[in-house]
Amino acid sequence: MKTLRTPGRPAPILLALSRLPSAAAAPWRGALAGIAAAVLSACASTPTPEAAVSPDVIAPAAVVPAVAAPVAAAAVAPAVAATPADENESGAAVAGAPTDPLDDGKAVPLDDPAARQDLWGRVRAGFQMPVLDSDLVRVHETWYASRPDYVQRMTDRGSRYLYHVVEEVQSRGMPTELALLPFIESAFNPQAMSVAAASGMWQFVPATGRDYDLKQNIFRDDRRNVLASTRAALDYLERLHRMFGDWRLALAAYNWGEGNVQKAIARNLRAGLPTDYESLRMPQETQNYVPKLQAVKNIIADPQAFGLTLPQLDNHPYFLSVPIQRDIDVALTAQLAGLTAEEFRTLNPQMNKPVILAAGTEQILLPYDNVDRFVRNLAAYRGRLASWTAWVVPRTMKPADAAKDAGMSEAALREVNKIPPRMLVKAGSTLLVPRGELRDADVSSHLADNAQIALAPDVPPLRRLSVKARKGDTLARVAGRYNVTTAQLVEWNKLSANAKLTSGAALVVYVPRGKAVAVAKAEPKVESQAVKAPSAKAAAPKTAAKAAPTRVASKAAGKPVRKVAEQRHGTRVARQ
Repeated sequence: MKTLRTPGRPAPILLALSRLPSAAAAPWRGALAGIAAAVLSACASTPTPEAAVSPDVIAPAAVVPAVAAPVAAAAVAPAVAATPADENESGAAVAGAPTDPLDDGKAVPLDDPAARQDLWGRVRAGFQMPVLDSDLVRVHETWYASRPDYVQRMTDRGSRYLYHVVEEVQSRGMPTELALLPFIESAFNPQAMSVAAASGMWQFVPATGRDYDLKQNIFRDDRRNVLASTRAALDYLERLHRMFGDWRLALAAYNWGEGNVQKAIARNLRAGLPTDYESLRMPQETQNYVPKLQAVKNIIADPQAFGLTLPQLDNHPYFLSVPIQRDIDVALTAQLAGLTAEEFRTLNPQMNKPVILAAGTEQILLPYDNVDRFVRNLAAYRGRLASWTAWVVPRTMKPADAAKDAGMSEAALREVNKIPPRMLVKAGSTLLVPRGELRDADVSSHLADNAQIALAPDVPPLRRLSVKARKGDTLARVAGRYNVTTAQLVEWNKLSANAKLTSGAALVVYVPRGKAVAVAKAEPKVESQAVKAPSAKAAAPKTAAKAAPTRVASKAAGKPVRKVAEQRHGTRVARQ
């Protein structure tokens, strides 16, 4: 997907619109005329508190942030008087001509006759892949046909995103069957998360997401970004098609990993067997992957034949993109647009925090019925746009100390930054904290794109003990004797998990400094010395809290892109 921004050139907020349909154009002509009038009026003069505004405009006092910004040792923040730096000084110039976010901001004609098409018809007309006719296809056709409520939920959810996926697929000359792939991957749920940490409607694991420039940090996860993840998924599918020259094999590689498909092909070549999709020996999930897609394709092609009804879909976007130039709270954005926070997150599920950072967010998505209201309300709004900012912790700190320095309660700091109990915040971590006199600027692009938080167990200093195993000792018995876990004992001594101990075997354990260690008469002499534990993971006693989940290890080339969110009747779908 082409970016909407022009690097190095600040621009006012733009209204980006993808091929608005003729049928929907009439109400928008009046709305756009109103926006233009509002822009000209706002540019000519600065509104005063007494100035008349649209009935839809939300006054600053009526806006409630998503999470109240706390102050020193308090759970609720007092009102903060707006200063010139807090005011929406750029709110006057809020909208330009309707443009296409998928075509470098190209102007869009509002009377495009193509917009009158039925979107399902457009999808059917773009089918290019050869028909797969097999027993597995019929199994999945029967599964979907027997669950009309599930199909209805899946297609209703997909109706928000399908137009934009089809646009991107057809702009690349790819088969429109690929636009149906999110039905298989996630049931078109951009917030789907699998047990293997695959996320988004295209189900990218973290490593593959990074390979395709999907940012993942404390502020956002672009694997859930509807437009960015679609661009990345189609980039990857194009690469796989160039590699295998066959869409079915490309889809098998998308599911199983290109390295595994290459090995399966090589195995068949050595055996003198065919190397097409149906001839390869693959895991059951991959064997079912293309048949599921074919089943969905058959249902879309003729829903009546399966006793199903598809929702009416017009050939125009469900949402518009609105580039932003200032940090702004999620709750304020939703309220200015006349949306609930949940409705806003449906289109912007990549947001991890209650604030949107302009430096790291090219655009937000809004239903086009709500963009007019958002633009008008934002132009008139004169309050604080963002109540949160980012702070880099200068040294390793307890959350209570970090909260005191940030001017908020410890409970609020833990909640908004997802810090579990008994953990330290390591130096260099980025925390979300309230804006104030000392921290009032918008977050930099470097932090917006690279912010991370690192935690370490908050345990007392440890000392190293050199001990010897007794006759009949096991790893579990020695670990219990010193109140540590077997896993810690294994790591400290570089042993295998099922290692057998011999009498007199030398072992090392780490216990809290100053803690008395009871030694039986038969226990050999204990030699101790104060040391730093070899690692936070190894040193933590078994009573310490688990650390925050570590980053999923990068998968080598050829491993699967993602795992499924859930399996039902052999069909991979996201939880409803």
